[in-house]
Amino acid sequence: MRITVLAVGSRGDVQPYIALCAGLRAAGHEPRLATHASFRHAVESRGLEFRALTGDPNELIQSRDGTAWLESGESMLVFLRRFLRLFRPLLGTYLDDVRTACQGTEAIIFAPLAFAGWHVAEALRVPCWMGAVQPATPTRAFPAMPLAGSRSLGRTLNLVTHAVYQQLGWQALRPALNQWRRNSLGLRPLPLAGPFKTLRTTPALYGFSSLVLPKPGDWPEWCDLTGYWVLDRSDAWEPPGELIEFLAGGLPPVYVGFGSMVPRDPEETWVIVLGALRRAGFRGILATGWMGRGRQDVPDDVLVVDEIPHDWLFPRVAAVVHHGGAGTTAAALRAGRPAVVVPFFADQPFWAQRVAALGVGPEPIPHKRLSVDRLARAIRTAVSDCGMIQRATGLGAQLRAEDGVENAVAVVNRALDGPHATVPQGV
Repeated sequence: MRITVLAVGSRGDVQPYIALCAGLRAAGHEPRLATHASFRHAVESRGLEFRALTGDPNELIQSRDGTAWLESGESMLVFLRRFLRLFRPLLGTYLDDVRTACQGTEAIIFAPLAFAGWHVAEALRVPCWMGAVQPATPTRAFPAMPLAGSRSLGRTLNLVTHAVYQQLGWQALRPALNQWRRNSLGLRPLPLAGPFKTLRTTPALYGFSSLVLPKPGDWPEWCDLTGYWVLDRSDAWEPPGELIEFLAGGLPPVYVGFGSMVPRDPEETWVIVLGALRRAGFRGILATGWMGRGRQDVPDDVLVVDEIPHDWLFPRVAAVVHHGGAGTTAAALRAGRPAVVVPFFADQPFWAQRVAALGVGPEPIPHKRLSVDRLARAIRTAVSDCGMIQRATGLGAQLRAEDGVENAVAVVNRALDGPHATVPQGV
């Protein structure tokens, strides 16, 4: 069956969908992945069909307005308004890209930010799933992450935040979306309140493990927690000789990387990280992105690296310091290594608190509160707390035993083989 998968976000957000497409292809389907142009090689190198989507959220986050928000300390609610304002000029092209990408498809799997896939599925009368690596279904168990991060507001207010978050995006985009539905898809406009009552009946595939986040009791049965969608490392990849030599040159180092996040003051962060490693007494492997590869002031007990597959590197380090993105969190947990999480925004505080709640890492350090002393103490805890190390090791073994891709493909196959595959109904 021809299945279009729509994914947007950073590398850590998109890579699980490449794994999902590879699993669908292995099961006999004909998947195509529609995502940002920057991921074309990553998709096509796996022999998968690629379609380009306009509007890379990661580029918007790293834009002048996005950087200004990180520096300002404004609330996530303010940032969401800014983000929507930045995205609105791209919306028309993005919507047309989604429609084009889905031509000839027989089923659609869409990431939450690739919301247009749901509307196209309605127009084409094909079944669809929301496929997500972060929890997106409303619940009383925790609030909408972009609004409240990791702080529970109580069961009633938690549920309210999900409705507020949905309406914030819907009302900002409603005129353009309804015009597109009418003019491009031949569908009736949606009402003022939006499609959310119907969306609640759309099946959801969640690419994370119930061992990390148990399924909330008020989620419907058609929300499946399949386990992580893990992309196998390419057989052609070889670790750099410099990295092999560094790892062999002493005790396991501590990895520090913040993914695509750019701290408000990279120079200050660089000084903090080096100072913390020195104070904690550990060597370090620092990923590029936030400090630049060309630095000349790198000490001998620190190695700066470009992109290294996490599934290869993380099992070889003593602890992982990261930003709490969904993909990096999954990789650290599966590697069985304690993690020190320095969250920036969005879903990162949520996953940071999950790491701490599971006892596989110390309390998170929000990036605005990062200091030499706090980071050094957290690193020492992560590499010396025997109970934490044992819990991380045990959880990693359990997660590696799961096959989230296989489970997700099985859910899709059961629905497609059955008599009642869900087709969206907008109104």
